[in-house]
Amino acid sequence: MPILGIETSCDETGVGLYDPARGLLAHEVHSQVAMHEAYGGVVPELASRDHVRRVAPLVRRVLERAGCSSRDLTGIGYTEGPGLAGALLVGASFAHGLARALGIPALGIHHLEDLLSPLLGTPAPRFPFVALLVSGGHTQLMRVDGVGAYRLLGETQDDAAGEAFDKTAKLLGLGYPGGPALSALAERGERRRYRLPRPMIGSPDLDFSFSGLKTAVATLARDAPQSAHADIAAGFVDAVVDVLATKCVRALERSRLTVLVVAGGVGANRQLRAALGARSREHGFDVFYPAPELCTDNGAMIALAAALRLRSGSAANAHFGVRPRWPLESLSPVS
Repeated sequence: MPILGIETSCDETGVGLYDPARGLLAHEVHSQVAMHEAYGGVVPELASRDHVRRVAPLVRRVLERAGCSSRDLTGIGYTEGPGLAGALLVGASFAHGLARALGIPALGIHHLEDLLSPLLGTPAPRFPFVALLVSGGHTQLMRVDGVGAYRLLGETQDDAAGEAFDKTAKLLGLGYPGGPALSALAERGERRRYRLPRPMIGSPDLDFSFSGLKTAVATLARDAPQSAHADIAAGFVDAVVDVLATKCVRALERSRLTVLVVAGGVGANRQLRAALGARSREHGFDVFYPAPELCTDNGAMIALAAALRLRSGSAANAHFGVRPRWPLESLSPVS
């Protein structure tokens, strides 16, 4: 019963094929990083046009790798939102067209249900758990009691963590996307040279703020020599990781849960994984991550979420549309 998943929310075209009985059969991702690098960020119109070029060939390749044909499909999931409207429309159009031709259901999936992606691993987390969604567009803590049963515990009040990474990398003269380059630079720096602020780390809530930290880096970088950039990067990464880890522990304690799931692009960050590993041993909780290649946007997570929803009897989308803005906690739980 393979389910096809199509992800086109931003600058990666992802296609995945998931079977509830056999697991993830195949997936492929095409990144547009090289195309957008010259502009220092994602250009929505270019992103949409590239999705148009990539989605059909990727679907064919994934089906071939899995030894399946389109006639074997029993459903198609696609990213309905949130994301760039034009990019979302490409995936939604393709999914609805193919589903109509095959006579199978098409189901719109929330992009942030990638918090379910660690369920593809072995061992897999069990509900309920706390999820840290940490990427270029989102930084949120969620209580997850089941598929669709999400309760927001805290979120960023300004920049997302991944966005702060990219903006800080730009301040230090690194290329786009800057997050991975900044983390690599930080590994060569002296962490204790610059003690940067930890915004909201002492506040009683579970919210985040990273714009002030970015401003502190800008002030340092303005007068610091090039030779100090690795130390500044180390201080920045250390501050972000400290805030994220501290809030995760606090969320688990308040929820009285012992399982943490981390999803999103920043979830692949080595410093964050090391810090959460140390905190888990100290406080006695378990941490689950997606496989590294599933930390970025991908179709595998969309196929998984669609399969879980279709298995529970969720209805296919009768209408055609996308939702560039769509709160995750507005979803309904599945039985």
